[in-house]
Amino acid sequence: CIALILLSSCAQNRSEEEIAMGIHDPIEEVNRVTLKLNDVVDKAVLEPVAKGYRAVTIPPWRKAISNFLRNLSSPVVIGNQLLQGDLEGAGNATARVVINTLAGFGGIMDLAADGGIPHEQEDFGQTLATWGLGDGMYVVIPLLGPSTLRDASGRLVDSYADPLRMYLFNIEEEHLHYTRVGATIINQREQLIEVINDLRANSFDYYAAVRSAYYQNRRALIND
Repeated sequence: CIALILLSSCAQNRSEEEIAMGIHDPIEEVNRVTLKLNDVVDKAVLEPVAKGYRAVTIPPWRKAISNFLRNLSSPVVIGNQLLQGDLEGAGNATARVVINTLAGFGGIMDLAADGGIPHEQEDFGQTLATWGLGDGMYVVIPLLGPSTLRDASGRLVDSYADPLRMYLFNIEEEHLHYTRVGATIINQREQLIEVINDLRANSFDYYAAVRSAYYQNRRALIND
């Protein structure tokens, strides 16, 4: 509720570039400090783990793991497609999970994509955007990274509404949920090794580069 109230807060003075991109960053100083702290943790823990994961696995194995983890998130994708009124997208997502689970050995093979049904990422932040809710202010969340108030709220809803999480907690197998979360983080970090290193090495302002990349990526996802 607090996040949704803040989403409608009055805009402060912004540059033309920020206005053009829809960036609202009134707590930039706090965000910059948080990003620096996140960067310290990333360099000390996440990046070495991601590089180690890459070193001990071959690309086909990493692809299989990525496919499997993505298949597990299908109920959340389907739910958000329905909430957005995208019946075709929900149908495609349902077909994907059925095909990949039954014929793709639990989802390690993405046979649906090979058959012309590509994955389409949807989350509750995108759902709120289709309902007309604005980004709200830009925030850098400790350990989790860049977001906006809308997307952070959406992430929280997706996390708690995930049927698999609820099932595992109901049968007292919470450790499997946390294992899945950890595997997802490492998998995503491994895929971003080159991207993040490039931003660090070539950005005049690393903070601004990360912020810009985040907004551009979210715009692309919202607009499919």
